[in-house]
Amino acid sequence: MSLADKVVIVTGASSGIGAATAVEFAKVGAKVALVGRNEANLKATEVSCKAANNKAELLPIIADVTVDAERIIKTTVDKFGKLDVLVNNAGYAEAGNILDIDVDQFDRVMNTNLRSVFLLTKLAAPYLIKTQGSIVNVSSVGGIRAVPGVSSYCTAKAGLDQFTHCIALDLAPHKVRVNVVNPGTIVTNFQRRMGMTEEQYAQHLERSKETHALGRAGEAKEVADAILFLASDSASFITGASLPIDGGRHVMCPR
Repeated sequence: MSLADKVVIVTGASSGIGAATAVEFAKVGAKVALVGRNEANLKATEVSCKAANNKAELLPIIADVTVDAERIIKTTVDKFGKLDVLVNNAGYAEAGNILDIDVDQFDRVMNTNLRSVFLLTKLAAPYLIKTQGSIVNVSSVGGIRAVPGVSSYCTAKAGLDQFTHCIALDLAPHKVRVNVVNPGTIVTNFQRRMGMTEEQYAQHLERSKETHALGRAGEAKEVADAILFLASDSASFITGASLPIDGGRHVMCPR
């Protein structure tokens, strides 16, 4: 898909969709900056990338996207000399009803899911203009459909969707494409990190058989494959698009 030797930043690369995406980029010969907070998990992603392509050029960057945006971009460009693709995948959620949550939760969720994307996009844009590169943002079906108990997260992801559309227009004259994917329930540790027990998570996956038209939860690689497509020359006439990767969840009636 014409991604060999492209320089790619993947945030949230230490687990889940981000780790799967990093592996797929490495597999096709891209040079990948792996960004994450957890050093051990990031090392595991690096090992998986090398297993997929032992010649892959990788740059692990232990960083927090909410405070280290400038260092992430600078370290990548200093190492590889350019930037072709930015994948804003790092995400974070907390649960709670509006009657219970406080402004600190709202700020934490917004800072990770939206403000950090603004910062990384702003700093990456001049380099992407030079390469006529692309941005792929990772949102959620929660940006399209309301989900009870996670209002901060859904609001942040809806904002990310609209941010994507607006920046696609800003950067189109410079031949930089900007798109967003909206995953449904994907088998990762995301819900566990929100506090679900193993029993609750198993019930959540079972419920996905009813809430997703295709009758199952998705796999991280299925999202990664879509991200690679949008980043590649195969999608050269696609910008400002929102692509649900949710087994039809976004068109299902609530039940």
